[in-house]
Amino acid sequence: MAPIAAICDLAQKYGALTYLDEVHAVGLYGPRGGGLAEQQRVMHRLDVINGTLAKGFGIMGGYIAATRDICDAIRSYAPGFIFTTSLAPALAAGAIASIRHLKISSSERERHQERVSTLKRRLKAAGLPVMDNPSHIVPLLVGDPVLCKRMTDALLERFGIYVQPINYPTVPRGSERLRLTPSPQHSDTDIDRLVSALRLLWSEMGPAMAPRGEAAE
Repeated sequence: MAPIAAICDLAQKYGALTYLDEVHAVGLYGPRGGGLAEQQRVMHRLDVINGTLAKGFGIMGGYIAATRDICDAIRSYAPGFIFTTSLAPALAAGAIASIRHLKISSSERERHQERVSTLKRRLKAAGLPVMDNPSHIVPLLVGDPVLCKRMTDALLERFGIYVQPINYPTVPRGSERLRLTPSPQHSDTDIDRLVSALRLLWSEMGPAMAPRGEAAE
């Protein structure tokens, strides 16, 4: 999670524009689901905020929030925008309904954070190498790209669990990982089943495990 205020201070000092990618945060953080910038109370200091209508809002599509002049410039000069088809009316309506709901309801965000904490705690108790971080994304260190892909394939084929392998260049070489993203709908039974499957694969495939109850640093 970036130190947004400190970055804004630098931008102000040197006359730079700020662009914040909030696609993993909108709907999930802040009192109205505005993202990390809202949570850190710095939304007014940013020039462009990039968000998504997928992930936390559960639909599809994306957006930027900026001044009228910046939005007009992008409409006029960004070829990726000019040749993009607009959202279907049903998708736009669904996105509006989702945003309006999450502006006034915090129960989903609270449940989501509780599920994340529970998953992290159970993974650590099982001795799996959780990479500590403050976000809702729970990474497990594998450290090998081929093994990382092999493990995610096995999770899907043998246990019906889809997990995304994260390899270079998304992360540095040697820090390849599994990215777990629990949702508010995942039950204790779901989490237990995931942890059991991961322990079995770790024992079969040989990546290092932390002592039970400890996290990888």
